Amino acid sequence: MAALDLSKGRDVQYAAGFALGLAGNYSRSEALADDLEKRFPEDTFAKFSYVPVLRAVALMGRTKYPDSVAGLEIARNYELAVNGLNFHNYLGGLHSAYVRGEAFAAGHRYGEAAAEFQKILDHRGIVGLDPIGALAHLQLGRVFALSGNKARAKAAYETFLALWKDADPTTPVLKNAKAEYARL
Repeated sequence: MAALDLSKGRDVQYAAGFALGLAGNYSRSEALADDLEKRFPEDTFAKFSYVPVLRAVALMGRTKYPDSVAGLEIARNYELAVNGLNFHNYLGGLHSAYVRGEAFAAGHRYGEAAAEFQKILDHRGIVGLDPIGALAHLQLGRVFALSGNKARAKAAYETFLALWKDADPTTPVLKNAKAEYARL
């Protein structure tokens, strides 16, 4: 929200909307998608990446997983492109693959979910320093655990935990990952 106080730029607005959506503030994320759509109707990234991703996150929040996947189809042809956010390697592309993977997993389509998270790992140069690069390992671990592949789940969790070994141990995602790993 502080970033939005400083700038109403396209990339800032998308990044804030993506973070808000992943944090569960779906209505605010969707409102930012509406604004991006109105202000940048001819912008390639807004039209074919940013807006569909924010809408898909909001649909996931309403447990409309098939609609979320369907809404991201328009982004598929653009998800390997370098967008404005990864110019400095902070936030990269493939947010559409990440959200699609989450929607597939929530809809019990584990093979398709794993393929989306693996796509992120296979394209590290596009992902850059974006947190979804590390989180893709965690999501793969979860998907493998849900599909009954305990060995691959453990390996994915171990990779995630190694990447986050120096992270604040009170971070909820890290605490959850450690607890999930212990249950394998």
